[in-house]
Amino acid sequence: MKKPLIFEIKGNSLDDGPGIRTVIFMKGCPLSCVWCHNPEGMKPWFEHSFDSKECIKCLACAVICSQDAITYDDKHRVDRSRCLECFTCTSICPTGALGIVGKSMSIENIVACVVNDKPFFDTSGGGVTLSGGEPTMFMDFCSELLTELKRHKIHTLLETCGFFDMVSFLEKIYPKLDEIYFDIKLLDDNEHKRYCGVSNENILENFRVLSNMKDKEILPRVPLVPGITDTDSNLNAVADFLISCGFDRVRLLAYNPLWPYKLEKFGGARLIPEKMKKFMKPEQLKAYERIFIERGIHTT
Repeated sequence: MKKPLIFEIKGNSLDDGPGIRTVIFMKGCPLSCVWCHNPEGMKPWFEHSFDSKECIKCLACAVICSQDAITYDDKHRVDRSRCLECFTCTSICPTGALGIVGKSMSIENIVACVVNDKPFFDTSGGGVTLSGGEPTMFMDFCSELLTELKRHKIHTLLETCGFFDMVSFLEKIYPKLDEIYFDIKLLDDNEHKRYCGVSNENILENFRVLSNMKDKEILPRVPLVPGITDTDSNLNAVADFLISCGFDRVRLLAYNPLWPYKLEKFGGARLIPEKMKKFMKPEQLKAYERIFIERGIHTT
């Protein structure tokens, strides 16, 4: 069974489903969205992280590194082209500025972490959300994990980019879910390839299939990314698509510009347009909502 690395288990979440929830974040995603808000979840393997704000420049890491892979770059610190990923440097870092992202956890250990929160779930109507990354990259693992969560009578929700094999999904994961949050980013296939790295054909077809199932709560979500997904042409196309699938509600996700700092921690470097460095204003969000509301689609 292919096991994911876990990069965070976040309790007391109010943004990832109904009620108070605990979110399990898994590393690995088949998409490569240029604005990814969880860049630490994109690659399915262990990674170095470096937080320049925590570094005291003692350079103990440079002394211990056998590959001379420690740089004096205050943003990146690790030359990943030379690094063998032995992670010895992380064990000697006195402040934790250098760290490892990703933790191998058994299903038993994950369930033990989340069942402590069950009183909060039961009181608030919450539960556990599988997120990432993309959990459907690990169908068998998620299937067993969901089985255990249901054994404890915990509400389960999946956050997905929609890029997966539907046959395996319907067999292994779908029956054990109570709810699905399904992201729809770009309707134009060429734009989707350009900004997300893959065609959207599989994603849109999977949404069509799920829209006909009728036995689960499915919430389509649209991340609003300045100049990419928030254009009138894209939002109108998304609205047309949802109407064609019989949906009358959508959740618009306001843009959050904190991801570039997170990306730097993993060696990423990218020129960010000025408009992508700012939080979305409430009046902007209202304008985007009107596009859907005027078409009879409620925004949540």
